[in-house]
Amino acid sequence: MSDTDLATLLAFFKAMSNESRLRIVGLLAERERSVQELATLLALKEPTVSHHLATLKALGLVSARAEGVTRWHALRLETLTTLNSGLLDPKGEVAVGRERGTGADAWETKVLETFVDPAGKLTTIPASRRKRLIVLRWLAEQFDDGRRYREAEVNETIQRRHWDCATLRRELIGAGLMAREGGVYWRCEAAP
Repeated sequence: MSDTDLATLLAFFKAMSNESRLRIVGLLAERERSVQELATLLALKEPTVSHHLATLKALGLVSARAEGVTRWHALRLETLTTLNSGLLDPKGEVAVGRERGTGADAWETKVLETFVDPAGKLTTIPASRRKRLIVLRWLAEQFDDGRRYREAEVNETIQRRHWDCATLRRELIGAGLMAREGGVYWRCEAAP
């Protein structure tokens, strides 16, 4: 597990260690609710509920939609699924708690911490070629080895991490981390 994934999990557990936030997640698991409704059910003030919702939104656990003057909040189950899968490595073993690398690994981890937020979103594409390659390698790990992807699937996967899928898709191919033929993409097994 990368340090970025570990930071995301730690942020999640820290957020869930608060009883009110845990109860909000439970209520939103039933159905979407407004701040006013949550405040009534939890016997909290609306600003307090809004504060808790902001914490949950920052982790990507809660989404909001406006309907007139009311904002309806819903639990994003896909985020919980992603966090759950992050606890185990592909072999089914616990992935949390591995030691941080040294030397080049530590530098790569620092680069990823700089450009990837705790929710796993790429904040900006690095201008430095060396740093960009580290971010591209991280992005390439979002794709399974041996699997073929349609361009729409590649775009969707990249957009989960950053809005500029066209640039990042070209960068992945240019770096030799992915290959393309006839609108079909795949991750290169022996990436440089």
